[in-house]
Amino acid sequence: MAAEELSRIPSVDIDPDGVFKYVLIRVRPAGGQGPARDLVRGHAWAEYHADIYDKTAAEIEKQGYDCECLGGGRISHQSKEKKIHVYGYSVGFGQAKHSVSTKILKEKYPDYVVTWADEGY
Repeated sequence: MAAEELSRIPSVDIDPDGVFKYVLIRVRPAGGQGPARDLVRGHAWAEYHADIYDKTAAEIEKQGYDCECLGGGRISHQSKEKKIHVYGYSVGFGQAKHSVSTKILKEKYPDYVVTWADEGY
């Protein structure tokens, strides 16, 4: 039941275009029991990576889940060209595993070219 409910939370919520900060978040049922799921959240409105994490965690924790930020970086999303590039790091949370983030993004955007690099900020 927990896995089914967890799957209802969208795996990706990013802005449709532009360059913006993102965080990789691990979500699991409260108390740490049961399966976990990783989510990608990225928005241009955020001044800090923590702004995205705090907003997302507050929404998800209301539903009975625990959240953990696994790191962050930046996303360049070019919807007209169907390209997403993941790179950089978060000063506060450290660098996310961009390979994990790109895998999640490719599932959401199967017709896109999704790339990543550890360089850049």
